[in-house]
Amino acid sequence: MARRTSWPKKVADKIKDSPIEQVRLTVPITDDPTLPVLTFRTWVLGLTACSLLSFMNQYFHYRQNRIFVSDLVAQILLLPVGKIMARTLPTKPIRVPGTKWTFSLNPGPFNIKEHALTTILASMGSGSPFAIEIISQSKVFYHKKIDPLPAFLLIHTTEMLGYGFAGMLMKLLVESPYMWWPDVLVTVSFFRALNVVEERPKGQLTRLQFFFLVLVSSFSYYVIPNYLFPSITALSFICWFWKDSVIAQQLGSGWSGLGIGSFGLDWSTIAGYLGSPLAYPLFTIINRTVGFIIILYIITPIAYWTNLYNAKRFPIFSSDLFDDNGQLYNISRILDEKEFKFDQKAYNDYSKINFSTFYALNYGFGFACITATLSHAALFYGGSVWRQLKVAHGDQKQTGDIHNQLMKKYDPIPQWWFYIILLSSLGLAFFTCEEFGGQLQLPFWGVLLAVGVVMIFLLPIGVIIATSNQYLGLGLITELLIGYLYPGKPIANVAFKSYGAVSLNRAVSFLRFLKQGHYMKIPPRSMFAVQIVGLLISSTINFGTAWWILSTVKNICEPDKLPPGSPWTCPSERVFFTITATWGIVGPSHMFAPFGLYKYLYLFFLLGALAPVPVWLLSRAFPNKKWIRLIHFPILLGSTLNMPPVRAVHHWSWFVVGFLFNYFIYRKYNRWWSRYNYVLSAGLDIGIAFMALLTSFALHNIYGVKWWGLELGDHCPLAHCPTAPGVDVVGCPVFH
Repeated sequence: MARRTSWPKKVADKIKDSPIEQVRLTVPITDDPTLPVLTFRTWVLGLTACSLLSFMNQYFHYRQNRIFVSDLVAQILLLPVGKIMARTLPTKPIRVPGTKWTFSLNPGPFNIKEHALTTILASMGSGSPFAIEIISQSKVFYHKKIDPLPAFLLIHTTEMLGYGFAGMLMKLLVESPYMWWPDVLVTVSFFRALNVVEERPKGQLTRLQFFFLVLVSSFSYYVIPNYLFPSITALSFICWFWKDSVIAQQLGSGWSGLGIGSFGLDWSTIAGYLGSPLAYPLFTIINRTVGFIIILYIITPIAYWTNLYNAKRFPIFSSDLFDDNGQLYNISRILDEKEFKFDQKAYNDYSKINFSTFYALNYGFGFACITATLSHAALFYGGSVWRQLKVAHGDQKQTGDIHNQLMKKYDPIPQWWFYIILLSSLGLAFFTCEEFGGQLQLPFWGVLLAVGVVMIFLLPIGVIIATSNQYLGLGLITELLIGYLYPGKPIANVAFKSYGAVSLNRAVSFLRFLKQGHYMKIPPRSMFAVQIVGLLISSTINFGTAWWILSTVKNICEPDKLPPGSPWTCPSERVFFTITATWGIVGPSHMFAPFGLYKYLYLFFLLGALAPVPVWLLSRAFPNKKWIRLIHFPILLGSTLNMPPVRAVHHWSWFVVGFLFNYFIYRKYNRWWSRYNYVLSAGLDIGIAFMALLTSFALHNIYGVKWWGLELGDHCPLAHCPTAPGVDVVGCPVFH
């Protein structure tokens, strides 16, 4: 491939371009090291955006239809605000009293590097720390005391451990040109598109004008589903026609059933849990929907109506736990209240735990997804990943590309910085778990074991993500491991998952940002500064917001006690309560092998490992049939893993919008799609977030006019009913 003409020939002969074609086509091989990066504007805009994103995403986390404000919103909004500051702030240098150090409020035009670093700082607030679930479970579901200090330290130590782990693998997973992180290229491309000087096309709007038009429209419309007519978040017409039929409502309910014909007229229904469908490639949308249809509309009904695992005694779709009589399982009956641990005798006297049909099968597909991801990555990417890993671990003079050469102009991050973070976080983790009267239940060896799990899996998972964009989570593995080793301790199970799977997730996230900074030619120490500060700020705000909401909203997470129209139903937290009861209290040995009702679900591990093999063989036999390689079993098998809290109505609404924009509009109106698609997504996100905040604070504890449309459900009250003869559940007919 010819060298780029932007470099003189003598220089070009000495410089190796990236060995990855996608990088060569996306990332420029030029850099201007004189551009100001870590500026006053970076700190003011980045910290403000980080704080707002942290607060909003944590605040909306407990709602029935969660609203997620992505960092894409910050990426788009920060650019015009930064340019306004560049035009209006004074340029005169300011001297710090008592020193010779000076800085400027306005060092020049708001440049692309400054924009990228400010967005990365803001992005630290785009997620909710998983460790907050421990606070929710302790305070709301188990009604146990947890002090603010251990909760605060738990959140910060799990996040900071992830950053320490990331630093250990920075040379291999960031500086290596063979670790190219495909999804980072999308972000880099979008930064370049936004920072190109844009003139308004004749008869059209600029991206910024279009963004504000969408924002105002989304803000105005969201008063309807959020306050005036919440029922349009899930419209299930079959239930309206067959009001007295349990089976019809099981089939038609988008909230508590299979959701045939159900959809929502609310952007939070479409994008709140599954992410914006406008940002997903078409092959992912199709794979996920095909898997969803196979699991929900073929396998689940067959299992239910053949009465697998006594399925008809329970709802067809639910994340609740049930006893042998079809009633909701009373966890307090098998929990030693004094020592807060599993009571084996009480469990034997009461009942085994039962899942709904769908939920039981979904565990199996979760097991299959783990092994399918490993198998798929090994078959389709194994050879190339292994070659790249050997080369990347070799002589940096041979593996370095133009981007590494350009980054040598900047001071690297000393490795001992990361080691200090890792060791200090580990020490604080020991202190947090061992002190405070065992409120977290996890002993110090549990922290060490979790760290060992991360150290074993981080490199292979990081290589897979960095080269193939296939993500493998460790959630189920950590739950299984600690469930077998330390059963009967629900909070310990979640704490172990936080220090294991969640720390690994955070490490991968930090490595991704570091690679983004590498491509954007941002000084590494500036990246280090904004990530550390952003992490501490966002974690603190997330903690404070969660503690405030859980302490002030009366009957939060208890739908039966909430007033009509109240959004504080906590669907995610209710699912996590089921998880802590399953893996933490009862333990996998009583649920699965060797003593559980669902012991044969472990066969799904084998199913997942074998599933990608036929696709790989067909792709080798027919190399010209490129569509074969798009059959992606990790996505197919994992399509329903987030159900619940995701429901059928979320999936169908997400699919329809995603297919419309990424197939029909992409093909027929490609120029419009290229110009406005991502901007449309950001405008819809921020519009509903602003309206939800306004109504929450302006109309505190007032949830709308009482009428039929105020109900947050889909008016399918019989969808949760069993169909087995003789099972008597409140509000349900008894079959004979």
